[in-house]
Amino acid sequence: MKRRTILQAGLGLTIGRPVFAATRDYKFATAANVLQAATDSGQVEASALYVRHGDHVFTRSFGAAETIDAIFLLASISKPITVAAVMTLFDQGEFELDDPVRKFIPEFRGDGRDRMTMCQLFTHNSGLPDQLPENAKLRSTHAKLAAFVEGAIRTPLLFSPGSKYSYSSMAILLASEVAQRISGTTIAKLVDETVCQPLQMKHFALGVGRLNAKSLVRCQVENAAPESGSGGATTKSWDWNSEYWRQLGVPWGGAHGSAGDVAKFLNAFLHPTGKLLRPETAQLMIQNHNPRGMRRRGLGFDLGDNLQGPKRRDDVFGHTGSTGTLCWADPISDSICVVLTTLPGRAAVPHPRDLTSQKVAEVVS
Repeated sequence: MKRRTILQAGLGLTIGRPVFAATRDYKFATAANVLQAATDSGQVEASALYVRHGDHVFTRSFGAAETIDAIFLLASISKPITVAAVMTLFDQGEFELDDPVRKFIPEFRGDGRDRMTMCQLFTHNSGLPDQLPENAKLRSTHAKLAAFVEGAIRTPLLFSPGSKYSYSSMAILLASEVAQRISGTTIAKLVDETVCQPLQMKHFALGVGRLNAKSLVRCQVENAAPESGSGGATTKSWDWNSEYWRQLGVPWGGAHGSAGDVAKFLNAFLHPTGKLLRPETAQLMIQNHNPRGMRRRGLGFDLGDNLQGPKRRDDVFGHTGSTGTLCWADPISDSICVVLTTLPGRAAVPHPRDLTSQKVAEVVS
């Protein structure tokens, strides 16, 4: 009798695992249903969902995204990926977080710029604006990335470095310029060599790179961010879908990638192996570096409740993107959520990506 009980218990364990997996799939399917409904209604043209909880993976794609490997414009999810590439130079001893930016860009001085540090570029309290005042003009004339760098170097600061929080794409641009001057290579190539290749991110590039441009999922540009043209009739030559913008590969928002590859990147910080960064550097990137009372930010990463992930967990890290993208990772539950859509982030409240993320968070919490 005792032997039968043991056998039954063992059998229960064997059967229980797939039953538990099926239960999780059912719960994650309720999150996927949000994207399915948004796609069916025509609100969203394409979307993809990648969830990992422990060793269990759940993926779905919708609409024009025919597979989970569909490649979206990631927008600001590009920022932590760019910063990770820059931080490989930190690992090599090429700079310190408290180094002044002018150490590497000597012409960057005056008006408080001398006090700006590398860390402040990564954590959005540098005083640099999000976009340049001449952003639309630069894009409409198909300016090269160097012209944006020149503008960021001379643009007036909004406040004294370190005194306030203000989200800044131009700060990430200058961080990438420092990396280019140190390494002697373009930021797109640095991202490819130090991030994509080590992590085998085969459906990712800053810009287009080796990707097939025809395979990129089209962004919905109506009601998009003003800096992207907002779907105006006169902005088609430089909006999110234009060849110009796709090829430019701006380090603050020009990456293209799949949900699975974004998950690979996040996993390199949940479970650092040294392929990307030294484990202690990976941990440094997902820790808060801003003072008390200022919005919490890691190095390139956003932190906490702003990500629509598990609530009241300060160690959740990730980022959102204005093209309608979102990703986060939670060390406590060992989970990753990536939601990629083509609906601009400001086009709907609540946005389907946020609703999907919240449902995933409920399952893993």
